[in-house]
Amino acid sequence: MKHARQQSVNVKNTSGAIEHEARETLRLNKYISDSGHCSRREADRLIEAGRVTVDGETAIIGLRVIPGQEVAVDGKVVTVNTTKVYIALNKPTGITCTTDVAIPGNLTDFMRYPEMIFPIGRLDKDSTGLLLMTNDGDVVNKILRAENGHDKEYQVMVNKPFDQSFLDKMASGVEIYNPVADRRQITKPCKIEKIGAKSFNLTLQQGLNRQIRRMCEECGYSVVSLKRRRIMSVHLGNLNEGQWRYLTKDELVAINDAIK
Repeated sequence: MKHARQQSVNVKNTSGAIEHEARETLRLNKYISDSGHCSRREADRLIEAGRVTVDGETAIIGLRVIPGQEVAVDGKVVTVNTTKVYIALNKPTGITCTTDVAIPGNLTDFMRYPEMIFPIGRLDKDSTGLLLMTNDGDVVNKILRAENGHDKEYQVMVNKPFDQSFLDKMASGVEIYNPVADRRQITKPCKIEKIGAKSFNLTLQQGLNRQIRRMCEECGYSVVSLKRRRIMSVHLGNLNEGQWRYLTKDELVAINDAIK
């Protein structure tokens, strides 16, 4: 496997622009996510599976921890990171959005970052483009909680030429299957712009499972290539596939303002 590489080693991490409320005690899932071990959602799954202990006792969902208590996952003590990291990665095809090292092509092995970081949201294995990564579980939770209100822009190519009726249908909403909810639903209206006979730009404020691919399939097309170009204020820009960079202070300020 080829590994990710930093776009410029001279650019340093900027973390002070994201603000979080200070608390004397923390919910256990937040403590684990703040350690950079995984997201809050994954932490809840670990707790439910009985893989988390606090001071040697098996933990339960909703438990709060105080400074000085020992938290361990699978017997390994985790500690909260004080320095937060925010990264933009141009994910190539073949990389799966998981930190589980048992899965081939996982992000942990691909990034080889010196500490545990995890993705904010997902990007299909067959898709390329912008993926945000961090060790800040709190910002992950805030962004995902408000995911349906923030722009995500994609460049898409399909297998055959399309007409205006295809663009209109995609823009107004398409009924697709949502495997997470196990039901069919109509997607929210979105912005779409034709850029070629078989290609278009699409901006969503929604994040359903394989949404764009399912929308195209319902309209009689299949996706040949899909690249995410923007998430909120963060643009892919000139990042080559497999390259990553730290988010700038301006980008972090804009994200912080959007998730307050």
